[in-house]
Parts: sequence; structure tokens; C-alpha cells
Amino acid sequence: MFISNAYAQTAAPQGGGMEFLVMIGIFGLIFYFLIYRPQAKRVKEHKELLNAISKNDEVLTQGGLVGRVVKVSDEKDFVLVALNDEVEVTVQKSSVTAVLPKGTMKSL
Repeated sequence: MFISNAYAQTAAPQGGGMEFLVMIGIFGLIFYFLIYRPQAKRVKEHKELLNAISKNDEVLTQGGLVGRVVKVSDEKDFVLVALNDEVEVTVQKSSVTAVLPKGTMKSL
């Protein structure tokens, strides 16, 4: 009496699989151009930087150390960095973030 009967509506037509595939393709392109491609470019540039490190280059490490490369060990992926005339540290090549211009250590 106070409650009306509830009747099911007829089913609305659902979208086909083609719209779903187009949407997935668009998201794939967005992922590629905004996330994967820039990161791959940065990794490639960093590898080229590490391969170009040679003796007497002035480098900046991830820890913030600035020093001159004394020795490069190719087979072990380590470099010996002189922070000043008395202090030398061994760091992994991958921790080098930048090769600085010559004379940077003198200006600091």
C-alpha cells in the first residue's frame, strides 16, 4: 500500500570492445611519451657520461663530493677521486652525477 513495486529497467546497450581498445591505446601512448621515453633518455645520457670519465676530470658525486679523478677502474666500475691533496676516496662510477668544467675545484 505505501510501498510501490520496483520493476527492472530494460538493459541499456553497452559499449563494444573497440572503444576499450582505443582507450587502452591512448593510455599506452601517454605512458610512453610522458614516462618511459624521458626516463630512457636520461639513463642513456648518464651511461654516456660514465663511459666518458677519464683521469683528471673534475666530478660531482651523488653525496655532494667534488673531486678530481685520479684513477679509473674499468673492470670493477670504481673510480678513485681526490678531494684535495691528501684525501682520496673510492666511489662507484654510477654515483657520479656530473663532470664539472676544469677549474671548478679552485673556484670553490
